[in-house]
Amino acid sequence: MSNDPFIDASAVVGLGEVYVCDARSFGVFEDGHVKNARRIPVEVWEPKARSTEDALDDGNYWRGEFARLGIDGQRPVVVYDDGRLIEASRAWLILQHFGIEARIVNGGWPAIEALHDKIAGAPVPSSAGDLQGAGEVVKLISRSDLRDALETDVAIVDVRTRAEYDGEDLRQNDRGGHLPGARHVPHASLLRDGRIRSPEDLVQLMERAGGRADDSVVTLCDAGGRAALAAAAAVRAGFDDVRIYYPSFAAWSRDESCPVVT
Repeated sequence: MSNDPFIDASAVVGLGEVYVCDARSFGVFEDGHVKNARRIPVEVWEPKARSTEDALDDGNYWRGEFARLGIDGQRPVVVYDDGRLIEASRAWLILQHFGIEARIVNGGWPAIEALHDKIAGAPVPSSAGDLQGAGEVVKLISRSDLRDALETDVAIVDVRTRAEYDGEDLRQNDRGGHLPGARHVPHASLLRDGRIRSPEDLVQLMERAGGRADDSVVTLCDAGGRAALAAAAAVRAGFDDVRIYYPSFAAWSRDESCPVVT
Protein backbone atom coordinates (compact mmCIF):
# COMPACT_ATOMS: atom_id res chain seq x y z
CA MET A 1 0.00 0.00 0.00
CA SER A 2 1.20 3.55 -0.76
CA ASN A 3 1.80 6.40 1.67
CA ASP A 4 -1.40 8.11 0.52
CA PRO A 5 -4.00 7.81 3.32
CA PHE A 6 -6.74 7.53 0.69
CA ILE A 7 -7.45 4.61 -1.62
CA ASP A 8 -9.93 4.26 -4.47
CA ALA A 9 -12.59 1.60 -4.10
CA SER A 10 -11.39 -0.15 -7.25
CA ALA A 11 -7.90 -0.49 -5.77
CA VAL A 12 -9.28 -2.19 -2.65
CA VAL A 13 -10.41 -5.08 -4.85
CA GLY A 14 -6.79 -5.91 -5.70
CA LEU A 15 -5.53 -5.93 -2.12
CA GLY A 16 -6.67 -9.44 -1.33
CA GLU A 17 -7.86 -10.14 2.20
CA VAL A 18 -7.64 -6.90 4.16
CA TYR A 19 -9.42 -5.89 7.32
CA VAL A 20 -12.39 -3.80 6.23
CA CYS A 21 -13.97 -1.40 8.73
CA ASP A 22 -17.28 0.40 8.36
CA ALA A 23 -17.57 3.75 10.17
CA ARG A 24 -21.28 4.28 9.51
CA SER A 25 -24.14 4.05 11.97
CA PHE A 26 -25.49 0.68 13.08
CA GLY A 27 -28.74 1.04 11.11
CA VAL A 28 -27.18 1.67 7.71
CA PHE A 29 -24.51 -0.94 8.41
CA GLU A 30 -27.26 -3.51 8.94
CA ASP A 31 -28.85 -2.50 5.63
CA GLY A 32 -25.72 -3.52 3.74
CA HIS A 33 -21.95 -3.62 4.07
CA VAL A 34 -18.82 -5.24 2.68
CA LYS A 35 -18.61 -8.94 3.51
CA ASN A 36 -16.76 -9.55 6.77
CA ALA A 37 -16.59 -5.81 7.49
CA ARG A 38 -16.49 -4.99 11.18
CA ARG A 39 -18.36 -1.88 12.26
CA ILE A 40 -16.39 0.75 14.15
CA PRO A 41 -18.61 2.15 16.92
CA VAL A 42 -18.00 5.80 16.09
CA GLU A 43 -20.68 6.80 18.58
CA VAL A 44 -18.37 5.38 21.27
CA TRP A 45 -14.96 6.22 19.81
CA GLU A 46 -15.77 9.88 19.12
CA PRO A 47 -16.64 10.96 22.70
CA LYS A 48 -13.95 8.74 24.20
CA ALA A 49 -11.25 10.27 22.00
CA ARG A 50 -12.24 13.78 23.14
CA SER A 51 -12.96 12.98 26.79
CA THR A 52 -9.56 14.21 28.01
CA GLU A 53 -6.51 15.85 26.46
CA ASP A 54 -4.63 12.54 26.47
CA ALA A 55 -7.52 10.17 25.74
CA LEU A 56 -5.86 8.88 22.58
CA ASP A 57 -2.88 7.76 24.64
CA ASP A 58 -5.00 5.36 26.68
CA GLY A 59 -3.32 2.34 25.12
CA ASN A 60 -5.16 -0.29 27.14
CA TYR A 61 -8.55 1.04 26.09
CA TRP A 62 -7.77 1.40 22.39
CA ARG A 63 -5.94 -1.91 22.10
CA GLY A 64 -8.98 -3.52 23.68
CA GLU A 65 -11.18 -1.89 21.06
CA PHE A 66 -8.92 -3.06 18.25
CA ALA A 67 -8.84 -6.60 19.65
CA ARG A 68 -12.63 -6.66 19.78
CA LEU A 69 -12.67 -5.78 16.09
CA GLY A 70 -10.01 -8.38 15.31
CA ILE A 71 -7.40 -5.78 14.30
CA ASP A 72 -3.85 -6.67 15.28
CA GLY A 73 -1.70 -4.87 12.73
CA GLN A 74 -0.92 -8.07 10.83
CA ARG A 75 -2.97 -6.98 7.81
CA PRO A 76 -3.72 -3.52 6.38
CA VAL A 77 -7.04 -1.92 7.29
CA VAL A 78 -9.32 0.01 4.95
CA VAL A 79 -12.08 2.18 6.39
CA TYR A 80 -15.15 3.59 4.69
CA ASP A 81 -18.00 5.78 5.91
CA ASP A 82 -21.11 7.40 4.42
CA GLY A 83 -19.07 9.40 1.91
CA ARG A 84 -18.33 12.55 3.91
CA LEU A 85 -14.92 11.02 4.79
CA ILE A 86 -15.01 12.58 8.27
CA GLU A 87 -15.74 9.51 10.38
CA ALA A 88 -13.47 7.30 8.27
CA SER A 89 -10.70 9.88 8.75
CA ARG A 90 -11.34 9.93 12.49
CA ALA A 91 -11.01 6.14 12.62
CA TRP A 92 -7.91 6.28 10.40
CA LEU A 93 -6.30 8.82 12.72
CA ILE A 94 -6.82 6.61 15.77
CA LEU A 95 -5.63 3.45 14.01
CA GLN A 96 -2.48 5.06 12.62
CA HIS A 97 -1.73 6.62 16.01
CA PHE A 98 -1.13 3.08 17.22
CA GLY A 99 0.96 2.20 14.18
CA ILE A 100 -1.73 0.29 12.30
CA GLU A 101 -1.45 0.61 8.52
CA ALA A 102 -4.78 1.98 7.38
CA ARG A 103 -6.38 3.69 4.38
CA ILE A 104 -9.57 5.70 3.88
CA VAL A 105 -11.80 4.59 1.00
CA ASN A 106 -12.14 7.67 -1.22
CA GLY A 107 -15.84 8.37 -1.68
CA GLY A 108 -16.92 6.05 1.14
CA TRP A 109 -19.84 3.64 0.82
CA PRO A 110 -21.27 5.32 -2.31
CA ALA A 111 -17.98 4.52 -4.06
CA ILE A 112 -17.51 1.01 -2.70
CA GLU A 113 -21.11 -0.25 -2.74
CA ALA A 114 -21.08 -1.42 -6.36
CA LEU A 115 -17.83 -3.33 -5.76
CA HIS A 116 -18.48 -4.68 -2.28
CA ASP A 117 -19.14 -8.24 -3.48
CA LYS A 118 -15.69 -8.30 -5.12
CA ILE A 119 -13.80 -7.30 -1.98
CA ALA A 120 -12.36 -10.06 0.14
CA GLY A 121 -12.74 -8.68 3.63
CA ALA A 122 -10.64 -10.83 5.94
CA PRO A 123 -12.70 -12.77 8.51
CA VAL A 124 -12.40 -11.77 12.14
CA PRO A 125 -9.71 -13.93 13.78
CA SER A 126 -10.48 -15.84 16.94
CA SER A 127 -7.94 -13.73 18.82
CA ALA A 128 -6.19 -10.52 17.83
CA GLY A 129 -2.92 -10.96 19.69
CA ASP A 130 -0.50 -8.09 20.23
CA LEU A 131 -0.37 -5.12 17.89
CA GLN A 132 2.57 -5.07 15.52
CA GLY A 133 2.38 -1.45 14.41
CA ALA A 134 4.58 0.29 11.84
CA GLY A 135 4.60 3.84 13.25
CA GLU A 136 2.19 6.74 13.07
CA VAL A 137 2.04 9.12 10.12
CA VAL A 138 0.24 12.04 11.80
CA LYS A 139 1.32 12.91 15.33
CA LEU A 140 -0.72 14.51 18.09
CA ILE A 141 0.16 17.90 19.52
CA SER A 142 -0.77 18.96 23.04
CA ARG A 143 -2.48 22.20 23.95
CA SER A 144 0.65 23.53 25.66
CA ASP A 145 2.85 22.66 22.67
CA LEU A 146 0.35 24.26 20.31
CA ARG A 147 0.37 27.39 22.46
CA ASP A 148 4.15 27.49 22.13
CA ALA A 149 3.88 26.89 18.37
CA LEU A 150 1.95 30.14 17.97
CA GLU A 151 5.30 31.90 18.25
CA THR A 152 6.84 29.86 15.41
CA ASP A 153 6.25 29.56 11.66
CA VAL A 154 4.12 26.41 12.00
CA ALA A 155 1.12 26.46 9.66
CA ILE A 156 -2.03 26.14 11.78
CA VAL A 157 -4.84 25.05 9.50
CA ASP A 158 -8.40 25.62 10.75
CA VAL A 159 -10.89 23.64 8.68
CA ARG A 160 -14.13 24.78 10.29
CA THR A 161 -16.72 26.82 8.42
CA ARG A 162 -16.18 30.53 7.82
CA ALA A 163 -18.86 31.34 10.41
CA GLU A 164 -17.08 29.22 13.02
CA TYR A 165 -13.69 30.69 12.13
CA ASP A 166 -15.02 34.26 12.38
CA GLY A 167 -16.72 33.59 15.72
CA GLU A 168 -20.26 33.99 14.39
CA ASP A 169 -21.14 30.34 14.94
CA LEU A 170 -20.13 29.36 18.48
CA ARG A 171 -21.41 25.79 18.18
CA GLN A 172 -21.56 24.90 21.90
CA ASN A 173 -18.52 26.94 22.88
CA ASP A 174 -18.45 29.93 25.23
CA ARG A 175 -15.89 31.70 23.05
CA GLY A 176 -15.74 31.98 19.30
CA GLY A 177 -13.10 32.90 16.75
CA HIS A 178 -9.82 31.24 15.84
CA LEU A 179 -6.22 30.83 16.96
CA PRO A 180 -3.88 33.73 16.18
CA GLY A 181 -2.34 33.24 12.75
CA ALA A 182 -4.50 30.23 11.86
CA ARG A 183 -5.09 29.79 8.13
CA HIS A 184 -8.67 29.08 7.10
CA VAL A 185 -9.13 26.12 4.77
CA PRO A 186 -12.75 24.92 5.11
CA HIS A 187 -12.95 21.16 5.11
CA ALA A 188 -15.52 21.18 2.30
CA SER A 189 -12.89 22.69 -0.01
CA LEU A 190 -10.79 19.54 0.41
CA LEU A 191 -13.46 17.54 -1.42
CA ARG A 192 -14.83 17.52 -4.93
CA ASP A 193 -17.93 15.53 -5.82
CA GLY A 194 -17.71 13.54 -2.61
CA ARG A 195 -14.05 12.58 -3.02
CA ILE A 196 -10.80 13.96 -1.68
CA ARG A 197 -9.09 16.24 -4.16
CA SER A 198 -5.89 15.32 -5.97
CA PRO A 199 -2.55 15.96 -4.26
CA GLU A 200 -1.90 18.80 -6.72
CA ASP A 201 -5.21 20.48 -5.88
CA LEU A 202 -4.56 20.12 -2.16
CA VAL A 203 -1.12 21.72 -2.48
CA GLN A 204 -2.70 24.67 -4.31
CA LEU A 205 -5.31 25.06 -1.57
CA MET A 206 -2.61 25.17 1.07
CA GLU A 207 -0.52 27.62 -0.93
CA ARG A 208 -3.49 29.95 -1.40
CA ALA A 209 -3.95 29.89 2.37
CA GLY A 210 -0.31 30.85 2.86
CA GLY A 211 1.15 27.41 3.47
CA ARG A 212 4.43 26.18 1.99
CA ALA A 213 5.50 22.68 1.07
CA ASP A 214 8.18 22.65 3.77
CA ASP A 215 5.84 23.89 6.52
CA SER A 216 5.04 22.01 9.65
CA VAL A 217 1.26 21.67 9.60
CA VAL A 218 -1.14 21.48 12.55
CA THR A 219 -4.82 20.88 11.79
CA LEU A 220 -7.82 21.55 14.00
CA CYS A 221 -11.57 21.95 13.74
CA ASP A 222 -14.17 22.01 16.52
CA ALA A 223 -14.27 18.39 17.64
CA GLY A 224 -11.58 16.45 15.77
CA GLY A 225 -13.28 14.74 12.83
CA ARG A 226 -12.79 17.44 10.20
CA ALA A 227 -9.26 18.01 11.50
CA ALA A 228 -8.52 14.30 10.97
CA LEU A 229 -9.71 14.63 7.37
CA ALA A 230 -7.48 17.70 6.91
CA ALA A 231 -4.48 15.91 8.42
CA ALA A 232 -4.96 13.00 6.01
CA ALA A 233 -5.32 15.50 3.15
CA ALA A 234 -2.06 17.21 4.16
CA VAL A 235 -0.27 13.86 4.07
CA ARG A 236 -1.79 13.19 0.64
CA ALA A 237 -0.50 16.60 -0.48
CA GLY A 238 3.05 15.60 0.46
CA PHE A 239 3.59 17.47 3.73
CA ASP A 240 6.09 15.54 5.83
CA ASP A 241 5.45 17.06 9.27
CA VAL A 242 1.71 16.87 9.99
CA ARG A 243 0.24 17.08 13.45
CA ILE A 244 -3.27 17.42 14.79
CA TYR A 245 -4.70 19.10 17.85
CA TYR A 246 -7.43 16.51 18.18
CA PRO A 247 -9.42 18.05 21.06
CA SER A 248 -9.57 21.03 18.69
CA PHE A 249 -11.22 24.41 19.18
CA ALA A 250 -13.86 23.21 21.64
CA ALA A 251 -11.14 22.33 24.16
CA TRP A 252 -8.93 25.30 23.27
CA SER A 253 -11.74 27.80 23.80
CA ARG A 254 -12.54 26.42 27.28
CA ASP A 255 -9.04 27.35 28.46
CA GLU A 256 -9.04 31.10 29.10
CA SER A 257 -5.22 31.12 28.91
CA CYS A 258 -5.44 30.14 25.22
CA PRO A 259 -5.73 33.18 22.93
CA VAL A 260 -8.62 33.54 20.48
CA VAL A 261 -9.11 36.24 17.86
CA THR A 262 -12.01 37.15 15.60
